[in-house]
Amino acid sequence: MDTRLKELLDHIGKSYRDRILPQGRHYIEVNVGREAGKLGLGDLGTRFATAELIVPLKAPVSGMKVRIDGRTFVNYRRHPSGMAVPGYVAEAAGLATEAYQAEDSMILNFA
Repeated sequence: MDTRLKELLDHIGKSYRDRILPQGRHYIEVNVGREAGKLGLGDLGTRFATAELIVPLKAPVSGMKVRIDGRTFVNYRRHPSGMAVPGYVAEAAGLATEAYQAEDSMILNFA
C-alpha cells in the first residue's frame, strides 16, 4: 500500500468535493500523474502518468461533451469522496474494493 498515493487521491477528492455527485452521469477526467506533479510527487507522477480518475459531476460543465459506454469503467473502484479510480491505482493505494457502478451511458465533459 502506497500511503502517498492514498493521500494524493484524498487530496484530489477534497479538491472536487463540491462538484461530486457519486451517481452522476456527467463526469470529468483528472490525470493522476499531473496532479502528483503539482504537489511535487514526481515519482508518482511518472508511475501514474496515464491514469485518469473519473469525477462524476452534480451538473454538466460548459464545453464539448462525448457519450461514453458505461462498461468502460468495469474495473474502477469507488473512492470515499465519490470519485471512480482505476482498479490498479486503487489497489496500489490500498483502497477498499467497492466497485464503481457507472450508468449505462456516461457523458464525458471537457472543460
